[in-house]
Amino acid sequence: MATKRDFYEVLEISKSATAEEIKKAYRKKAIQYHPDKNPGNKEAEEKFKEAAEAYEVLSDPAKKERYDQFGHAGVGTSAASGGSYGGGMSMDDIFSHFGDIFGGHSAFSGFGGFGGGRSGGQHVNRGSDLRVRVKLDLQEIAKGVEKKIKVKKYVACKHCNGTGAEHGSSYTTCSSCGGKGVKTRIVNTMLGQMQTTAPCSACNGEGRIITNKCQECNGEGIVRDEEVITINIPAGVAEGMQLNASGKGNAARRGGVNGDLLIMIEEEEHPELIRDENDLVYNLLLSVPSATLGGTVEIPTIDSKVKVKIEPGTQPGKVLRLKGKGLPSVNHYGTGDLLINISVYIPETLSRDEKKTMETLMESSNFKPNQSVKKKIFSHFKEMFQ
Repeated sequence: MATKRDFYEVLEISKSATAEEIKKAYRKKAIQYHPDKNPGNKEAEEKFKEAAEAYEVLSDPAKKERYDQFGHAGVGTSAASGGSYGGGMSMDDIFSHFGDIFGGHSAFSGFGGFGGGRSGGQHVNRGSDLRVRVKLDLQEIAKGVEKKIKVKKYVACKHCNGTGAEHGSSYTTCSSCGGKGVKTRIVNTMLGQMQTTAPCSACNGEGRIITNKCQECNGEGIVRDEEVITINIPAGVAEGMQLNASGKGNAARRGGVNGDLLIMIEEEEHPELIRDENDLVYNLLLSVPSATLGGTVEIPTIDSKVKVKIEPGTQPGKVLRLKGKGLPSVNHYGTGDLLINISVYIPETLSRDEKKTMETLMESSNFKPNQSVKKKIFSHFKEMFQ
């Protein structure tokens, strides 16, 4: 499995690059590695897809924000695509960007022989995105998990294989646009003549018309059904994080580009542990004798229990740290710790004998904090608010 490069590195731009700078950088890479300029060059093809994936994420403000925060996992390039460059993008996905990048009719207007792209500016149908929520417990978050989700969605019609046409049926070239999929108009304005291009309304931008529609899907190429989708969720994800399973959304009409499945992460509360980013916090409640005399206690972790030694005279508010017992970073930058916050339970009611014992202890100098102890506790208290 190839290790993904940073998207900013792929396009050779900084994180502060503007939208125009991102587009310009992608245009440069697309021209450099375009398949028509590098026939048979698999390395150039991979770089072409890699640049397209980087642009697809960085040109979208929402995806760019998730990528800046969570890296590749935040935009699903490791959630369902198997880690390969292109994130599940087809050549149709990539070429669909070119209308914005190269202005509709670019120097690369003929993609017919490469990856199923369409030529001449023809419209490529795209299925809509779907959103699902996935609830995870801390153990699943710590280790990563594979989830199988049943989703109601549009899928390709099996009767016509998603073409929208009955078997043996043919297509006719749209007479309105001559098969181009677009219609160009010249409009006179006060600034002179302006040329506008819009999808052909007669064929919905496809450049062709079905002569005999499929009876199962009425020529749409898609039907409503259920599909079980397997999603690989990486370790370290967090509440509110959104993953993107590319191409797992609704199927597109008549063999276009499928939409994406957006997975919103929800986190189940743990009965004893509290999450603080990649650290976990446990509140250890000691009795007065236990805090005074010390001893050994059991502390819960994500998947087991560990024994921790409590030193005699342990003060309330002290924090013990178990290194590496927290959650992994979603960007593989290390693992958090388990923080044990010491609390001491003071009983609200006492028996007569207990009260006498406490009164005796109260007279002991050991139970009266001296100036050194007061200074130490105040110093620790002040650190809590800095």
